[in-house]
Amino acid sequence: MYKVTILPLAKLDIRETATWYNGKQNGLGKRFTTEVRQKVNHIKQDPFISVVRYDEVRTAVLEVFPFMIHYNVNEEENLIIILAVLHTSRNPDIWKSEHDTPDE
Repeated sequence: MYKVTILPLAKLDIRETATWYNGKQNGLGKRFTTEVRQKVNHIKQDPFISVVRYDEVRTAVLEVFPFMIHYNVNEEENLIIILAVLHTSRNPDIWKSEHDTPDE
């Protein structure tokens, strides 16, 4: 089975979304994070179940919430790298520009 690394900015995506959902209804943020965890476990079992959407990045859609997990697979290291957890209406190009670090 593959190991999973969730990048800090993806963790921030999850935290911010959970906080937003909790603001709408108490406990809804926990349901969101639980669904993310379940989908990540599903990806661990078969990371190639999702197709490549852009730049070698695969996406897995959550079942209830309108969000996608964006991830890469490193076959040599048996590693899945979670890059982002974004609302399905967001353009991944926006995510890429938000998550790029400026050149120094």
